[in-house]
Amino acid sequence: MRAYELMIIMDAGVEESDVAARIEQVTEDIVAHGGEVKTEDRWGKRRFAYEINHQQEGYYLVLEFVSGAREMGSMERPLRLADDVVRHKLIRLPDNEAARRGLLGDGAPLAAAG
Repeated sequence: MRAYELMIIMDAGVEESDVAARIEQVTEDIVAHGGEVKTEDRWGKRRFAYEINHQQEGYYLVLEFVSGAREMGSMERPLRLADDVVRHKLIRLPDNEAARRGLLGDGAPLAAAG
């Protein structure tokens, strides 16, 4: 299994029901690819550092998940085509970082060394 982090920035004018629908759709795609969502973090509306598509702010979501799929392009395609998604970024987490966050293994975060 591989661990991933997906950040989605949605249009600032979205309703909470639209945010829930987007999370539901992304979660279904992850499960369809043999994965499992581990954490969901809604940051809410944040101001952009610079204007994007004539907008000053967006609604931020961060999902951490694990998946056995090696190709994530088919999962990203709906996000590229969605009108309510301003930007998205999917990264594969290094195994040591995923283990530190508790995404791999027994699910317990590792203690900080020090």
